[in-house]
Amino acid sequence: MDTSYPREERPPPKRGPPPASPAPRDHLVWAIFNTLYMNFCCLGFVALAFAIKARDRKVSGDVEAARHFSSKARCYNALATAGSVLLPLLLGALIVTGVIHLSKLAQESVGFFTYQFSGSDDEDQ
Repeated sequence: MDTSYPREERPPPKRGPPPASPAPRDHLVWAIFNTLYMNFCCLGFVALAFAIKARDRKVSGDVEAARHFSSKARCYNALATAGSVLLPLLLGALIVTGVIHLSKLAQESVGFFTYQFSGSDDEDQ
């Protein structure tokens, strides 16, 4: 037996039940916000319906179904938020570029519309 170093006899660590996973989020506040303020193609309303289903399942104790509906509510909320933020920005960018393009086109065509006929032509004499 090797006795060159001291050995400590420790009892094995106690293993209990695994820690419970946290309850899924229902994203209800986000869904209400999307429904009231940024309801792009009714995606906010759909997100609100799934958020309410997730909250009902969480209260009844069905955690797996609550996770499923919570995931769907999060996806629809993200789509509603992205659509309501990105589409007006894209529309604004298109309007700005259209105005810039039309102003350049108008400046280039000024010469065409300001053509003047002079009374004295050198060719006639």
